[in-house]
This record gives sequence, structure tokens and C-alpha cells, in this order.
Amino acid sequence: MKPQRLFPCIALALAAALGCGQTLADIHVGVTLSATGPAASLGIPEKNTVALMPRSIAGEKVHYIVLDDASDTTTAVNNTRKLISESKVDIILGSSITPNSLAMIDVVAEARTPMISMAASARIIEPMDPKRKWVFKTPQNDIMMSLAIADHMADAGIETVAFIGFADAYGEGWYQEFGKVAAIKHLQIVANERYVRTDTSVTGQTLKIILAKPDAVLIAGSGTPAALPQKALRERGYTGRIYQTHGVANADFLRVGGKDVEGSFLPAGPVLVAAQLPASHPVKKSASAYVAAYEAVHGAGSVSTFGAHSWDAGVLLAAAVPAALGKARPGSVEFRMALRDALEQLREVPGAHGIFSMSEADHLGLDQRARVMVKIENGAWKYQP
Repeated sequence: MKPQRLFPCIALALAAALGCGQTLADIHVGVTLSATGPAASLGIPEKNTVALMPRSIAGEKVHYIVLDDASDTTTAVNNTRKLISESKVDIILGSSITPNSLAMIDVVAEARTPMISMAASARIIEPMDPKRKWVFKTPQNDIMMSLAIADHMADAGIETVAFIGFADAYGEGWYQEFGKVAAIKHLQIVANERYVRTDTSVTGQTLKIILAKPDAVLIAGSGTPAALPQKALRERGYTGRIYQTHGVANADFLRVGGKDVEGSFLPAGPVLVAAQLPASHPVKKSASAYVAAYEAVHGAGSVSTFGAHSWDAGVLLAAAVPAALGKARPGSVEFRMALRDALEQLREVPGAHGIFSMSEADHLGLDQRARVMVKIENGAWKYQP
């Protein structure tokens, strides 16, 4: 080989040996969110929040590749495959909703790539098995929020409850979990109805609920589609209490629901009412930090709990990366495995929604510090001590 050709080859070899190619060490994060479609009110603030995540962790550059799954399960799966096979990501964040996240589990498990979901159902991480060992999530489990609702109902003297929820994994998961705590709190479920996220009318379901004469109604939906049953109930003269899940905690729900959602109760992450929390609340500081960061970019009152789930995914990632870097370099299966292990070993990590402490059996890691009860008053969220 001629000398002038030999020197470039030697230089390239030395650069590779010494790790001089910075891009080889960069961390790549794949994100699939429901920025359009029925769940857009969840995915948009989540996408906005990704832009606030750190671009460097432990001295390594971080690149985020963000795709829109349009609230569609097939698209979410295709996005996940593309991010893993083409972008060679080290971790997946998403999706926004339960059906999408459940469908993604097989893909990430096969590729041995950790995933942090921003969807609520406990079925995403339970029961723990060889596939779910690769999956974590940031939203509170349905059982935690169901218990908050059941406690509130029992304290208010409610005895009968009608249930209406999405005709998918979110609605079914909520019905199963709420049914467990309702029995404990001696609440009788007198109606069980379902509707599709894209429905424009729930007249039939609403009439059945009204005929059952419940003391309260629990609507298990998320985003703006959760306003539909409540508007229908109010239009038909229902005057009982209405409860929503933490899936509605954003400004779009208040806008779409208008006067019809006034007086509703729901459990939510502390971030929703961060400014109203007492100084002694363990999550006030970390929740307020996210509110300040988001509203500095998008304006006062723009923050939502859904964006905060995305923020918490970023918090967990930032906390786990240093330990993973001590075992392997980004871009390798060894790094992905080390990152998974590091996520599982996180303890007392403060996020916008609560304090995270993971374990082999618990890939959520939140406790009762991650929930508060909220009432909708005058078109705003009111903390209920």
C-alpha cells in the first residue's frame, strides 16, 4: 500500500480504537407518540415535552427521533420497528395510549430494547414476564387511582355507581380495577357501558345509565373523547356526581367539556395542581420544576399531566444512563441491557408526578405520593386536600 493511502487508514483505525468518533457514543432515543388522532390532546404535550429533555447526559450527546403514531396501534408498532431497525435506538419512549403500548411490547422484547410507556394501564407492565421485563411506564396504575375515587365516593355517602368507558384495553382495565375496590368500599355497580374513542354519540348508553338511577357515574376515558358521555348525561338531566379518570387532566378536556364538566371529581398526579400543593408535599418541588420549564416555552396555564408523563420518562432516562454507561457503550445490545437493568434499580427519583422507586417486580415504582383528588371549578382544577 502506498504511504499516502496508508496514513488515512492508520488515522481511522486510531480514531476507532480511541473512541474519537463522537457519534459512535451518542445515545439515540426513539419516541412514538399520538400527536394526531383521537389521543392528540395527550400526544401533543408529550411531544412538546420531548423538546425540553436533556441533549446531553453524563457527557454523552442524546438524539431524539420522534414519530407520530396517529393514535393507531398498527402505526405505533411500525414506528417502533422502524426506530429499532433503522435508527438503531437505545430505548423507546411511548406510546401515549394503552392499546398502542400493549402492541409494542412484543417488538421491544424481541429486540431487547427497553421501553418507557406514557400510557396508564397496569397491563403494560403486569404480570411481569420475560417480555414485560423490558417495559416500564410513568403514569399511575389504574388501581391506585381507582382506590382514590372509591375512597372519595364512600366518604360522600355514594352507594350506587354506573360505569361507562372506552371499548378498548383502557376502559376494560379501569372496569376491572374499579370493580375490585368498589366491592371493598361497598359500592354497587349498577350499569356497565362502553363506547369507541371516535364515537360522536352515546345516546343509547346514556339512557341505560339514567334508567339505572346511580348516585354517581364513573367515566373511564382519556383526552377530549371522555367529555362525550358527560355532556350527554348533563343534557339529559342527570344531576348526580360524575367522576373522571386521570386520563382527562389537560386544558383541552376543560375546553371541550365546558360547563358540562363543572363539578367533576378526578384523581390526578400532583403536577396538575402543583402551585396549590402545601410546601410540605413531597412532590411539590419536582412537579413545580416541570411546570416552570413547560410554561416558559408554551405560556402560563399550558401544562398538562400528559406532558408530565413524558417529562418523567426523561427523568428516569437521565437517572439510569450514568450507570449503564459504566457497563457498555451506546449503540450496543449490552448498553440496552445495562440501561434496562439501571432503570430497574432506580430508587427515590423525584419526578413531576411522584417519587419513583423501581424493582424487578415493579416497573412503575410510584406510591400514594403520586395522587391527589381534584375538582373542576370555574373551568379550572381545584386541589381537594
